[in-house]
This record gives sequence, structure tokens and C-alpha cells, in this order.
Amino acid sequence: MSGFSAGAFCATVVLPYNDLISTMLKNLILAVSLPFTLVSTVIQAKVPEFTTGPVIKNYGQNAPIANALPNPEQQSFKIIFDISEGSQDDKLNANYNTVARYINMHARAGVATENIKVAMIVHGKATAEMVSSELYKKQHNKDDVNDELIQALLAAGVDIYVCGQSASYYQIEAKDLKPGIKMALSAMTANQLLQQQGYILNPF
Repeated sequence: MSGFSAGAFCATVVLPYNDLISTMLKNLILAVSLPFTLVSTVIQAKVPEFTTGPVIKNYGQNAPIANALPNPEQQSFKIIFDISEGSQDDKLNANYNTVARYINMHARAGVATENIKVAMIVHGKATAEMVSSELYKKQHNKDDVNDELIQALLAAGVDIYVCGQSASYYQIEAKDLKPGIKMALSAMTANQLLQQQGYILNPF
């Protein structure tokens, strides 16, 4: 028994025991965290991405979402977008892109395009963006950043009405407007007449 020490004996037992405890703790942490990691991965994988189209290409980014409201494909939509704010810092007017998104997301949800009736009533500073691209460039010495999108909205069947009172204020005549855009007596008049035809004013 010479040379034997309790300390040396304990050392040979304690080290493996500590390693065992450490391994058990690591396994326990892994077992607890793995389900949450898998759930997080699944949730992330199911988040729909925003893409443009299908009706108005390059604009109106939207995400496909399962609609909790009944029978969206069978619904008929008639909506007014009242727009008065002009573009900021020569950037695309986000209000026009919202109109494109409205059309795209409902078409993607299965609503027939003929059942998506959209009217834009434009007044205030946005009125100046309704003139032809040629006149806009002449007046502002730059290209109209909104022209392509507005043309796409018109091609998709959107009815665009300009407030005649705002147009008069900005010295814009009906002949100055982009082809297809109509001049109304006023934005107030257009809003009331369209609502009498069953259109609903978009609340935001």
C-alpha cells in the first residue's frame, strides 16, 4: 500500500465524474433547444415572400395569404383610392403602388380581374403627376418617375379621375392629362357619385 494516497485515488474518480456531468448537461440543453430550433425553422420556411404581379408586373408587391373571410374568389370589389399626396424626393409615389398591390393581391387570391373595380380620385399635389409624360418633362426638366406605373394601372382597368378644382389651381386642362385619365368637376363630386354606384372609399 506504499505510495497510495487518498488524494490520488479521488482524482482518478472525480475527473471522469465531472466529464459525465458536463456531457449530460450538454445533452439536456440540446434536447430542450432542438424542438424550438426545428419549430423556428419551420415557421421561417412558411413565411410567404413578397413578389410583384400577377396583373401589374414590376409593381404592387404582395404576399399570398390564406384568407379567413369566406369565398374571396366569388366576391366583387368596388373601391376608391383618394390620393392627394405627391411623390417625395423624386421617388415612386407609394400611393399608386398601393393601388397596384390591391389589384395584384386579390387576383393572386383567385378573384377574377373583371370583379376588381378600382377608381383613383386624384387631387392636391398629386394632380401634377397626372399630366402627360411629355408635358411633365417640359415643366419639371426631368422624367416622370410615376408614368410607367400609372400607364400600367390604366391598362389594368383602373379608372382615374382628376379633381377639376385642383387641376384649375395648377393650370392643368383636360387635354394635358395622360390619355385615359378623366377630369371630374371636383374630388368631392367624384367621391359621392362613385359611392352612389356602389364603390367604397378605402379607409387608409
